[in-house]
Amino acid sequence: AAQVVAGAADTLVQAGSSRVSTSMRMASGGTWLTITGTGGFDYARRQGELTLELPKDAAGAEEHKPITELLTPGALYMKNRGEGVPASKWVRVDTTRLPDGNLVTGGATEPLAAAELLRGAERVTLVGEETRDGVRVRHYRGVADIARAAEAAPAAERGPLRAAAKGFTVTRVPFDAWLDSVGRLRELSQRFTFAAAVPDPGGTSGADSAADSSAYSTSDRDSYDSDPGTDARPSTTPRSEAGQGGTHGAGPGSDGAGTDRAASDPGATDAGSADRAAAGSGRAGAHRTPDRDVTVVSTTRYDLFGTPVPVIMPLAADIWAGKIVSAQSP
Repeated sequence: AAQVVAGAADTLVQAGSSRVSTSMRMASGGTWLTITGTGGFDYARRQGELTLELPKDAAGAEEHKPITELLTPGALYMKNRGEGVPASKWVRVDTTRLPDGNLVTGGATEPLAAAELLRGAERVTLVGEETRDGVRVRHYRGVADIARAAEAAPAAERGPLRAAAKGFTVTRVPFDAWLDSVGRLRELSQRFTFAAAVPDPGGTSGADSAADSSAYSTSDRDSYDSDPGTDARPSTTPRSEAGQGGTHGAGPGSDGAGTDRAASDPGATDAGSADRAAAGSGRAGAHRTPDRDVTVVSTTRYDLFGTPVPVIMPLAADIWAGKIVSAQSP
């Protein structure tokens, strides 16, 4: 089973491209904040485009403009990224400088990077056969060792994964993966848990925004920071999160704006088999503070394989080099 899952990235490259939809859910003060995205990715060229819909702020009162993201090797480009950035400008983030390997910083895990992480799959079990969008799939559950995945990945993918292996204190990530009859990923859900850092209240430069480049607004980042390097603790990806967590919506119990009470979410407290498999397998965080732990559930769905994904790169003159006040904070 582990070999089947570990080959998922190679199968995506062979498929060429696909449409993707994403959901990234963050537990914040008893509430799940959800970012959803739609777009496409070219696995052969390692680039794609996503449109992200942000949640309201923590008080549920603020609407945010969608963020357009261009995913490319070594760089992430975002439009409508932050207050004070002209609407016509892009913010460029050097993803090689991100200590999480851009697994959570951009508000969506890059679809190929998510699959590359499975090269480190271990303790994999077959949960059973299910259906995803009318397609029969096999559901696998296990944990992925980031450092092991980095060493097994192609040279172009090793840098971000190695950064993530160093940035996260615990390097084993529980996952649920659904593969079709030819081994293509149809859905992948991964759960990251790490200790929050104190956010930087000041502005950052558009040219050097790696430390403050999250798609989450600063009003939400009292519980989230783009740098997970202080600590990490894996948890589970329960079926309720992976199958219903909102790649096409905001998840169960949502108010329709991307937030829902964690208490009403069965995945918020369910430890599950993946968590038990991961228990004790990572490096212990000597200074972890459980009440400051942040859980991020990243789910990616893949469909319409072979769909062309044109990506038009911004010109140098279109890249913002000024200050960014915040990521669409009030």
